[in-house]
Amino acid sequence: MIVTPALADANNGNWQTARRWAEMLDGEYRVRLTRRWDAAEGADDALMIALHARRSAASIAAWRGGGPRRPLAVVLTGTDLYRDIEADAEAEQSLELADALVVLNELGGERLPPRVRAKCHVVLQSCPVPPHGVPTEGGRVSFRTVVMVGHLREEKDPRTFFRAVARLAHRTDLRFEHLGAALDPALGREAAALAASQPSYRWLGGLPHEATLAHIGRADVLVHASRMEGGAHVVIEAARSGTPVLASRIDGNVGLLGADYGGYFPVGDDAALAALIERSCDDPAMLLGLRRQVMARAPRFAPEAEAAALRRLVAALLERPLPEIRA
Repeated sequence: MIVTPALADANNGNWQTARRWAEMLDGEYRVRLTRRWDAAEGADDALMIALHARRSAASIAAWRGGGPRRPLAVVLTGTDLYRDIEADAEAEQSLELADALVVLNELGGERLPPRVRAKCHVVLQSCPVPPHGVPTEGGRVSFRTVVMVGHLREEKDPRTFFRAVARLAHRTDLRFEHLGAALDPALGREAAALAASQPSYRWLGGLPHEATLAHIGRADVLVHASRMEGGAHVVIEAARSGTPVLASRIDGNVGLLGADYGGYFPVGDDAALAALIERSCDDPAMLLGLRRQVMARAPRFAPEAEAAALRRLVAALLERPLPEIRA
């Protein structure tokens, strides 16, 4: 049983993870996906994987609420790791109830309370090499397109991108594309206003996944300005596409791209982001260096690597004896 707060209609990271994991486990296990687990309907379920410690807390508590002791893995999102487990009682309880805590970047475990770190497992997400393939080092002659991908909400910090774009209004050689639905209507209005005032900026709204991948693959660079991330799938998609990333220096990004990656800027610093975009534009050697770095990380995000880590976790949880929880 995979519990996910988002199903296909949301078209977000939680849904993409749940769908991909269900496909990876299919054939070895019978897998169900649901927003909320029901004890009557799921009486025969052998293992729960719950995405999001806070938003899936009701299902996690119900799973532990009665009947035989069955294994439970809780997958921690960015808002879990970098906000909720420090302030939300339900998220904290989910940490205690879980047999395994799954983080999606290599630094995620450092944010867990020491008492539960022994339960931590790293499973890096993945995507196939996209249909358009990975460009060769000489395959992109000019730097023109900067893309940002992410639904418009505060955690993704689109305003830093807006301000950087405004700083670069004089650079008529650049084109900015912004993909993502306006989950925050105020941010949607700001994106629409920027698009009306600056011809180089286009807000394309939410697009199907394949179309989004095509935009990432065609871009010269992807901007990822998030304030908090568990392990952004869009960064992984860029790496697998051979598209350099300009990323905020947060654990969720550093835990994917590595501490020595050359494309970081401070969180919320639009001047630094604008300068980084310009440096990439004006220095082909820098852009080539970033591309080489993301391509060196790309094998970590291969589907076979993610599937192997996931299957090892599931097999271990199903095979090992689990102690009873005493009230």
